[in-house]
Amino acid sequence: MTAEQHHPDHPRRPGRPEAAVRLSLRTGGQDDALEKLLDEELTAFNGVACGAGTPEEFSVRVEDAAGEPAGGLTGYVWGGLCAVHLLWVREDLRGAGWGSRLMRAAEEEGVRRGCTDMTVSTYTFQAPGFYRKLGFRETGRTPGVPGGHADVSFHKTIGE
Repeated sequence: MTAEQHHPDHPRRPGRPEAAVRLSLRTGGQDDALEKLLDEELTAFNGVACGAGTPEEFSVRVEDAAGEPAGGLTGYVWGGLCAVHLLWVREDLRGAGWGSRLMRAAEEEGVRRGCTDMTVSTYTFQAPGFYRKLGFRETGRTPGVPGGHADVSFHKTIGE
C-alpha cells in the first residue's frame, strides 16, 4: 500500500500528514534488527505513557559441577512488576526443588528492586500446578493454544 492509498479499516488521523513515500509489507523469518527496533520503540513509549522508566532484565542461573547450565530463569522488573519470562530446569534435576529455588531467587530480586507484583505464564502441559503451589493465582487463560492446550497467566503479590 502506498501513502496515496487509503485502507478503509484504518482511517486517516486528523493533523497527521500523509508521508510521500511508498510503504511495503513483508513477512519473513526471524528479524533481529526489527525485534531490536520494536523493543526500543515500545519500551520508550511505555515508559513515557506510564512513568515507569525502562525495564531492567535479570537472570538466575543453576550450574553443575562442571560449570555447565543446569537450569535458569530470565525476567525483568519494571514499574513495580517482576515478570518471569523463561524458566527451565534440566530434566535430570526436575523434582529436586530447583524450580522453586529459581522462583524464590527471582521473587527476592524483585522485592530487592522494589516490586510488589510478580507474573508468569505457562502452558497447561508445562507447570500450572507448580506455580499454584508457589502462591500464584490464575488470572487468565487462552484455550486451544498451542495444539489444543491452553496458555495460563499467573500473578502473585510479593514483598508483603
